[in-house]
Amino acid sequence: MLDLLYQGAPLFFTWQAILLTTAGIIAGLLIGVLPGLGPLMGIVLMLPLAFHLTPIPAMGMLIAIYVGGSAGGSISAILLRIPGTPLAAATLFDGYPLAQKGRSQDAIGLSITASALGGLLAGVVLLFFSPILAAFALRFAPPEYAAMALLGLLTIAIVSDGSTIKGLITGAFGLAIATMGTDEFTNAYRFTFGNFNLTSGPHIVPVVVGLFALSEVFFQIESGNLLASPRIQKLRISFRALRLITSHKLNLIRSSLIGTFLGAIPGAGGDVSAFVSYAVAKRMSKSTEGYGEGAEGGVVATEAANNGTCGGALIPSLSLGIPGDASTAVLLAALYLLGFFPGPELFRNNADIAGGIFIAYVIGNVVLLIVGIILVPFFGTVLKLPKAWLLPMVLILSTVGTYALQNSVFDLWVMLAFGAAGYLLRRANYPLAPIIIGMILGPVLENNFRRSLLISRDGLNIFIDRPISAIILALVAVMLVYVVFTIIKGPSRP
Repeated sequence: MLDLLYQGAPLFFTWQAILLTTAGIIAGLLIGVLPGLGPLMGIVLMLPLAFHLTPIPAMGMLIAIYVGGSAGGSISAILLRIPGTPLAAATLFDGYPLAQKGRSQDAIGLSITASALGGLLAGVVLLFFSPILAAFALRFAPPEYAAMALLGLLTIAIVSDGSTIKGLITGAFGLAIATMGTDEFTNAYRFTFGNFNLTSGPHIVPVVVGLFALSEVFFQIESGNLLASPRIQKLRISFRALRLITSHKLNLIRSSLIGTFLGAIPGAGGDVSAFVSYAVAKRMSKSTEGYGEGAEGGVVATEAANNGTCGGALIPSLSLGIPGDASTAVLLAALYLLGFFPGPELFRNNADIAGGIFIAYVIGNVVLLIVGIILVPFFGTVLKLPKAWLLPMVLILSTVGTYALQNSVFDLWVMLAFGAAGYLLRRANYPLAPIIIGMILGPVLENNFRRSLLISRDGLNIFIDRPISAIILALVAVMLVYVVFTIIKGPSRP
């Protein structure tokens, strides 16, 4: 662990990396504050820019957006009773009532402080467990990689928003997209339809931007109220929350660990960890604390948990190459674009990059604590901006960023096509994240499966003759039984 930090420090502690990490926290907070956007949108919009940067400044910026966006959603939840992101939904229980008591300043300060400290505690767990998990995964060969990719695909699809069947369908759609392009083993063209632009398959950036950013623009336009401007209480800078949170130390640590643990389970998500942490904190509290009526502990529990989830989600993402959630799926896509492959190979061949990413995550949370409180008055101003101003900015950033990636008009058509597809899928309550997971893990599954068959002249026996792959496939079998049971019982969610 210390060796990773030692190797990564020179890459991160440059003016460019520190500046972009700070800018990423600010951008993430602003995007998180605005209802309907969130960290995923911020990462997607900045992905084309990251492609043109050096690795650690690029990843530092994207991870900072992830951290800041996860914290920013609580501000609109506290002030407007509208969560900026699903992560902040549980913060409504006590954040808004606390603001109604005239303590909006304290509520926002506690949410930002708990988010930053929860993220830092998760960072310690990330630093400790990721290298250990990666060291274990160095024993992996093609059969283990194929089995792990299959487990990742199945797990993400199951816990996605919407019903189990819908999650599996969109995951299969992502797998189908991943088959387009040139076959790695035979150099034959697959599903290119005679179009030279598809010989390497559709670029992941226009796909991601279309699915998430463009479809969100369409949704916001359809929802109307483009000129509405809410009234916001006047806010000021205050570090009083640093003193208030000292009376919630046990709650902070417990909630951070819950968030980290649930975040490390692929697909569980910060919204789940926030509700679980809130329920635990309420059960462990004294009856006089008044949970649901503006309790400080409620805000601390939910915000420490949802930012702890960020660190937890990075553990399987960096160590095994299995995304913990939709945002880390796009972060993995960014790593691929920059020429690095998440998983044990990252720790073995690019330890300095892994160390630099760890440092970026930790420093990002430190910056969140300071900058988040300083910018509190500015957030109130941003929340007054009507959507009619914001949506054209998102559209311009999406278009310019996608075109600048390869100076390709074809990429703009891909973005538009997937924007329309994303809009239609969301209208039908189909989750979008499994599509990206399928695009990332599909080639890993296919290529390692085929390599395994080339290595083994005995066919499929190689997958059960090797203990690790056999155990992973046993987990896959258990998961499949769960899938069948869930489908028979009915949709997991409406």
